[in-house]
Amino acid sequence: MYQVVCATTNPAKIQSVLLAFTHIYGDGACQIESVVVDSNVPEQPFGSSETKLGAQNRIDNARKLKPEADFWVAIEAGIDEGSTFSWVIIESTTQHDESRSASLPLPGIMLKNVSAENTLGMVMSEYSGIDKVGRKEGAIGIFTAGTLTRSTVYYQAVILALSPFHNDIYLR
Repeated sequence: MYQVVCATTNPAKIQSVLLAFTHIYGDGACQIESVVVDSNVPEQPFGSSETKLGAQNRIDNARKLKPEADFWVAIEAGIDEGSTFSWVIIESTTQHDESRSASLPLPGIMLKNVSAENTLGMVMSEYSGIDKVGRKEGAIGIFTAGTLTRSTVYYQAVILALSPFHNDIYLR
């Protein structure tokens, strides 16, 4: 059984990792453990580079905390060029791969109210009246009328980042 460390306690992110690993490796093949680690970037990262750095920092910190794992997974959400997106980084003891999620354009009024301290999740909770919406469907769920959620968008990015780990052609 693979031991997978998920560098977050966010239920939407954990669910996406669980579903992706289950679909690739099969039911019961993986045990997911959630850990609290710091991203060492602002609570609300801006730009692709800062967001990706946050994901890598989460991986590094999770590896220090749980060095015996088979996989470490980090999902860091950010805002870049007026859209929300995330970086997914997956590492094993021998491999590193990553994928950027799909992006959702954000309304100008939301962007105007978001800052390093006032995260998109906080702004969206105020707008929607849903407490801790960033740990649930997020802006993605709200603005797509529930057609997509944070978890479904993250799931796709986790599947893509995981692809090189189970396809030998990537090792050639």
